[in-house]
Amino acid sequence: MDEIKKDIERAKILNDLLIEHGIETGCSTHTSYQQAATLIEEIKAAYMKEREADSAAAVADRRGSTQSGSSSPSTVDLEDEEDERLAWFASWFKDKPTIEDSINHVLTWRLSGGETCFIGDSNSLVLSPDFFAETLKYIKDSFPTLKRFTIYGRTKTAAKKDIKALIAFKEAGLDRIHFGLESGNDKVLHFMKKGVTAAEHTEGGLKAREAGLSCCIYVMLGLGGAQWSEEHAVDTAKVLNKIAPDYVRLRSLEIFPKTGLSTAVQGGGFAEASEEQVVKEIRIMVKNIEAECEIVSDSASNLLEVNGKLPYDRGKMLDVIDSYLSLSPREKLAFSLESRLRSFYGQYGGLTQDILQAVAPYFRGHGVDISHAQDHEVMNIIKLIRSKLMP
Repeated sequence: MDEIKKDIERAKILNDLLIEHGIETGCSTHTSYQQAATLIEEIKAAYMKEREADSAAAVADRRGSTQSGSSSPSTVDLEDEEDERLAWFASWFKDKPTIEDSINHVLTWRLSGGETCFIGDSNSLVLSPDFFAETLKYIKDSFPTLKRFTIYGRTKTAAKKDIKALIAFKEAGLDRIHFGLESGNDKVLHFMKKGVTAAEHTEGGLKAREAGLSCCIYVMLGLGGAQWSEEHAVDTAKVLNKIAPDYVRLRSLEIFPKTGLSTAVQGGGFAEASEEQVVKEIRIMVKNIEAECEIVSDSASNLLEVNGKLPYDRGKMLDVIDSYLSLSPREKLAFSLESRLRSFYGQYGGLTQDILQAVAPYFRGHGVDISHAQDHEVMNIIKLIRSKLMP
């Protein structure tokens, strides 16, 4: 608890600093980040001044003494066989955020309204209700503008919880749980070693709903591979109908190196679903989900933007899907390439040198022309782009 409160206190210090410097929620984005940049430079200058003073004091303390030896900083060599893809994603994550990262993170929260709080990237349901309640109270006292609290949770944990415990989470201030359902098919769940069954998924989701909590459920397209693609979609829709979550978020399977699933692919134990199969999975779910819920396709790795509220937007969503399925194989390839390029631009603000080099021969004006490219060449470019998209 002490560590958690220290994190909250640090965030509050930064938020108070932004307010003191006139960086209010209603300011324009451009102006706010300019003001934040000035504040960051002031903090760094003060920090350097303090370090210089500490260094001078240390030199004075050592004056007259002799050093027995010196040491040089150690270096850590990357493994020779380190996978490029893993290295790419690792480069975007930091163990220790800089002052720039921290202030800009709080600023982004302020600019978005400063009304929501997402607690941690783990299964917060393992906490006791009392521990959770103490945490939320401390956050609320520090950030009184907050109106919604959200966590990640496991359906299996929710299924094992006494309903009174889940109600206690609600009474403490929790509003929504994000559950990683991934699939409602027991074959897929078993093969992927998810550690949960479709029945447990359903029980956990229903318990959360009974406790008055909003549910957001993640579904992983393509998780059944080519073999269980249709079953995966049909059974997932059945579980979603039983739980009736408020939101269903679509994610696309991406297989990372040095994982058990990657080994299964190499050994022939798992065959990836094609993009057309994945789109058909979306169609099955959109057509079969009768529960009132909102479908959200907000991942850069998704091929199609299928968004809407069921059952009201079913026709509109099916039109988007069927428009893609009606394309010829070559048109599907061109669509996929253009979609992935847009996603990459949107996520990173530009193309990396290797992607630029791969796609450069096919740039024509403001678009891409693959009329003179072989299918396998286009597929390799799509694979390269997808390998760097943040799922």
